[in-house]
Amino acid sequence: MTRTADGSRVRVRALWLGVLAAAVVAALPAGASASELIDRNAQGAKLEVDGSGQALVSYRSRGKQWHVLAWGAVDALAPRKGGQQVKLKIDYSGGWGSQRKLVWKTFANTCTKYTGPPLAWLITACTASDGSNWALQSWQRMLPNYGVPANAKQTVWELRLSHWTEELPVLTVKMNWAYRKFDHIFGSFTYRGEPVYGYASSSVGNPLDSWGRNLYVDTFDSAYGAGWKRENSFLMHTDTGVFCYGFYPHGKHPAGNGKRYRATIIGPGVTPDVMWQGAPLGAYDAAVDRQLAEEQRALYGSDPACKPV
Repeated sequence: MTRTADGSRVRVRALWLGVLAAAVVAALPAGASASELIDRNAQGAKLEVDGSGQALVSYRSRGKQWHVLAWGAVDALAPRKGGQQVKLKIDYSGGWGSQRKLVWKTFANTCTKYTGPPLAWLITACTASDGSNWALQSWQRMLPNYGVPANAKQTVWELRLSHWTEELPVLTVKMNWAYRKFDHIFGSFTYRGEPVYGYASSSVGNPLDSWGRNLYVDTFDSAYGAGWKRENSFLMHTDTGVFCYGFYPHGKHPAGNGKRYRATIIGPGVTPDVMWQGAPLGAYDAAVDRQLAEEQRALYGSDPACKPV
């Protein structure tokens, strides 16, 4: 892929553009296919889609204007070991890298008012002439676990592009208690009724295939300080797509109990990212806890990584 904002002196700059393309690609994260990460800290993002199903994302970042083309994927596949999830093709040169012309300069937008379901972290969305939906979302995925960011790289707002036709992925989150006093969340992540999960991950829980998904959990007004802070992030469990997490002390970190909680997860394939938000249940209630423990057991099945505590 090449990177340039205009078409002047393209032949003279061809080698330079190739080097720049490699540098930009290297700066973007590799790994799981997902709602496509377009850039970071983008300003004035605009989304257009033409009649052929090609999207144009225009924005300003790192001191210049970008015109990014995206095409070639929709929705998501169910996990399959050894397979690959769908992924958009991306051209940061506005068309020169893929079509040898600056498509963005004559791009004919046919995308109309968005008619799909509500979306979290929404920048803009539209419904294309073929009935499919496109959306730009932005949120802080890179915040560090357990509180305050250490540097600017951890506070970036990622600009993410998605393309889908029908239903959204479903993030189900329920709350109860851990050890009768700490807030606890449990639930599942599914798409079209099937669990979303991966088969390989790093020692710290980062997906190493195109299927895995992390849940990013934030706590509001907690021991980490006022406002929203990142509590933790963790993988959906292989084969089941379930999760469980307690807001009790983790190592030297304090209990992350807050006044509210939220959880965000990247959609499978190129579907949108989804977010849940809710308040804690309050003081421990043994009868309610017994009922919710049964719901946990039913949800987890034989998954050994989660059990009521």
